[in-house]
Amino acid sequence: MVSRLRKSAAGFIVTALVVFVVVQILLTTGTLNNFWRGIIFWGAAITMVTLGLNLIYGFNGQFSLGQYGFYAIGAYGAADVTWRWTNGRDPSGLVVVIFGCLLALGLYILLARFLRGFNRVTVMTQFTFYLGATIVAFWIAVQFLVPVLGPVTVTLLEAFPAALTRQVVFFAALVGGAALAGIASFLFGIPVLELGSDYFGIATLGFTIIVKVLLDNTDTVLPFPEMKGARGMIGIPQWTTWPWVFFSLLMVVIVMRNLLHSSIGRTIVSVREDERAAELVGINVVNAKIFAFVIGSVFAGLAGGIRAHDLAFLHPQSFNFVQSFNPLIIVVLGGLGSITGTVVTGFGWILLLEGVLRLALPQGFETWRFVIYPLVLLLMMLLRPEGLFGGYEIPYLRQKLPAPFKPRVADADTAAQPTSHVPVPAVSHGGADSSHEVAA
Repeated sequence: MVSRLRKSAAGFIVTALVVFVVVQILLTTGTLNNFWRGIIFWGAAITMVTLGLNLIYGFNGQFSLGQYGFYAIGAYGAADVTWRWTNGRDPSGLVVVIFGCLLALGLYILLARFLRGFNRVTVMTQFTFYLGATIVAFWIAVQFLVPVLGPVTVTLLEAFPAALTRQVVFFAALVGGAALAGIASFLFGIPVLELGSDYFGIATLGFTIIVKVLLDNTDTVLPFPEMKGARGMIGIPQWTTWPWVFFSLLMVVIVMRNLLHSSIGRTIVSVREDERAAELVGINVVNAKIFAFVIGSVFAGLAGGIRAHDLAFLHPQSFNFVQSFNPLIIVVLGGLGSITGTVVTGFGWILLLEGVLRLALPQGFETWRFVIYPLVLLLMMLLRPEGLFGGYEIPYLRQKLPAPFKPRVADADTAAQPTSHVPVPAVSHGGADSSHEVAA
């Protein structure tokens, strides 16, 4: 079994590297133009978003329409960090996002230990404490850490070559955007995950609408004039490259695979299978839901940062509630609970919708592609309701069950040899009592 697992892992890594090298060569030589480059990068971003939704819905059973809200938070959070850096070497975004998130995480851990000492702490009380901790953490970062760590950050980064500095800032921006999406999902999930699945879906849809409205007013209601509100954010550095896209997607796939094969992953799946039974065996169902929701949202936030630095422009209309149905459609088409189906369908979805149909339809009829793909979805639901891949996974991603126990040959021979005679009562027949000696 171990050798088979190693072979499947080696095959997966070799195949992934071959794909990486082939696409890199095609992009370098100009065989793939900017249009197809954008299709590939967009496909990778939507696949990461959808993998997060598959973890939440496909594996944990929580119907969610909020992925595009966290996608937007990651995109704008990462873009603000790099925008500030490229416009005057302003490290404030970098310091606030990274150290603010770290402070918030530390306060969350302390609060969790503190609240465990009380019985029956209400959901709204928990939410109030965690929200207050978040506000305090980012207030400290803005008021105290930026003046102290800002000059130090600039000095350290400018000591490196310009190309390396750019990569470090970009990496920090992606991590910060993903962390912001995770914090937002944690705060949102505390009160909302108490709801049933259908109500939870409606609440997440409302969250997406709220995020879109806030993005429309970032330069008025929120103190971010550089985002320009409903006019759209410009001036974002176009730092996304194929290595960043490929290895980000590969990391998401591997992390999700290893998570699902761990004890935490089995806990997540058990909540989907039977929430009541999971509670009866001692599983903290609320914690399992929140954990899956946060990790899935972090994946969406990472994808948002990748996408923002590919387009070099962000507009709130790109994250409206209609767009939030795209990950759900991809998950259902690929198959709930299938990582392989999500990856293949994610790329296929963008390739069909924004590539083939956009080019194949006559000029002026491009919008008809939004009529064609619902027909494809309808046929899929009628002919194959479990999705294209159902529960299928490639060997590396497939769940490895332990082999059944087989006694060793020496143990079997020893057990077969008679060692003593033990008298045991015989089974009674017709009221007659008798006893026999049998070999143990």
